[in-house]
Amino acid sequence: MAGGGETEYLQAAAVYLGAAVVAVPIFKRLGLGSVLGYLAAGVLIGPNALGLIKDADAALRISEFGVVLLLFVIGLELRPARLWRLRVDVGGLGGAQVLLSTLAIGLIAFFTGLWGFSLDASSAVIAGAGLALSSTAFAVQILREKNALSTPYGDRSFAVLLFQDLAIVPLLALVAVLSPADASAPDTPVWWSFLKGLAALGAVYFVGRYLLRPVFHWLAILKADEVFTAAALLVVVAAALVMAEVQLSMAMGAFLAGVLLAESEFRHQLEADIEPFRGLMMGLFFIAVGMNINISSLVADLGAMVIVWIVLGALTLVLLKTAIIFGLARLAGSSAIDALKIGAVLCQGGEFGFVIFKEAVSSGAMGPANASLLTVTITVSMALTPLIVIGAQKLGERLWGDQEEEEAVAGVSHVDDAPHADIIVAGFGRTGQVVARVLRARGLSMTLIDNNPRHIRFAETFGTKVFFGDARRLDTLSAAGAESARAIFLCINDRDGARLAVERIRARFPNLMVFASTYDRFSMLEMKAAGAHAIERETFESAVLLARRALEHFGDGEIVDDLIEEFRRQDAELLRLQAEFGAHEGLKKLREGYSLKQKS
Repeated sequence: MAGGGETEYLQAAAVYLGAAVVAVPIFKRLGLGSVLGYLAAGVLIGPNALGLIKDADAALRISEFGVVLLLFVIGLELRPARLWRLRVDVGGLGGAQVLLSTLAIGLIAFFTGLWGFSLDASSAVIAGAGLALSSTAFAVQILREKNALSTPYGDRSFAVLLFQDLAIVPLLALVAVLSPADASAPDTPVWWSFLKGLAALGAVYFVGRYLLRPVFHWLAILKADEVFTAAALLVVVAAALVMAEVQLSMAMGAFLAGVLLAESEFRHQLEADIEPFRGLMMGLFFIAVGMNINISSLVADLGAMVIVWIVLGALTLVLLKTAIIFGLARLAGSSAIDALKIGAVLCQGGEFGFVIFKEAVSSGAMGPANASLLTVTITVSMALTPLIVIGAQKLGERLWGDQEEEEAVAGVSHVDDAPHADIIVAGFGRTGQVVARVLRARGLSMTLIDNNPRHIRFAETFGTKVFFGDARRLDTLSAAGAESARAIFLCINDRDGARLAVERIRARFPNLMVFASTYDRFSMLEMKAAGAHAIERETFESAVLLARRALEHFGDGEIVDDLIEEFRRQDAELLRLQAEFGAHEGLKKLREGYSLKQKS
């Protein structure tokens, strides 16, 4: 190349970026999603097509850091309380999926000879274990694109992925146990590796829980934004390295660090700093996977029929895993459509399968040809995943869409039947009920909607008419009379969904006043930016009233009004500063006594 090594990296970067810029918009325009676009770009520029990039393995090794960054960002969005709520699905659904998938795939691989090639019992078990794992990168990217990470099926999909990450160490130990007797023994016993894993998790927990917040607070005081970004990347890299040293998933270490920072005041700034790196590295990861699709070498080693076996193997894998996960999710209580979505999202083989098969070859537990065949099968299954997800969505709607909607709304009235009123109250939970009672006392006409049939039937026991409908959908709001209503009260228990609803309402019904209940001050800022006219935090007023009662009990009755008024003034000032400068900078400016009025 002209310019030699001096411009080699720039030329490679130009090829990566150019391929992504061309391929991804085309595939998204076709409704196939960005992941398939990245894969196609990788195949095109890789060594097996145009040959613009020669070292596909190096690209894959580097780009795996994108998965690490992705899990850190997800950890920032996943509060410990939500993670604790997922514990049953992680251990139950995730454990059952890995066990049953390993057994089923292993049996098929053994009795079919790995789709046409010789395979002993040990290799079949290893094949089953490696293929039982799904791709965190693919699954989470698809869920993020569909804004489904916070949905019930997104929760369960992510819970299974968490268990799979935790299962990597036991599966690698299984490979060592199944290795031939004359193979080199592992340097350390399994129990010692297990203890080291626990120690590494404990170290990440301790540092994340007690040391990171003071460090970030100190950096914020110094106002060194570039160092703050560097520190955020350092946290991810350090957590990943600690996990790698004990043969745990690097992504798991980054995820744990993110969870521990999820409730800190730096969460939004950290996410903003990491997000650009995550997006670029994840795109590179998918391109690298496409570049590593090398069927021609397998044809040379195993014959032309290998293409047939790869296609059959990938189809068998995605259909079998979809069926297994569908059944387990149904047993766990998911609806038929959600269970099918979970199965489709997790149907592919995963990047950690590459690690298991590589270790199996190194220890003599599996032949190189079989490992190569399995590796390409995983890659093809990844390429099939976006298409499987689209197909599963359409199949689920065709088979169960009408049936499940009928079951959900049986005995309740749909929003299409609702008379148009002055006020729409969306969400008839605790907040919505109080709002409705106050407005009814004023004599205002209201349409009450909720998407939970249990809430609707419960309200009917008290003589309250609530209509079935999802306030996040514009067609639902139109049917409820949003064009002629004076105001809508959003009291739905879905932070991301409520924010999206505000954006859509402001764009479609600009004259409709939007009053919203939200979770905390950070979501309050998001709702304000989305265009809501008035927002209140769910627990704010009750907390202020409780504190007032305590002050009165302590004998501060004469000054309690002044104290409460000053607190409200400072809180309002903090919200204004955070809306203008960001969550962290706003808090810092308030502590420094910043005031636009004083400045002017």
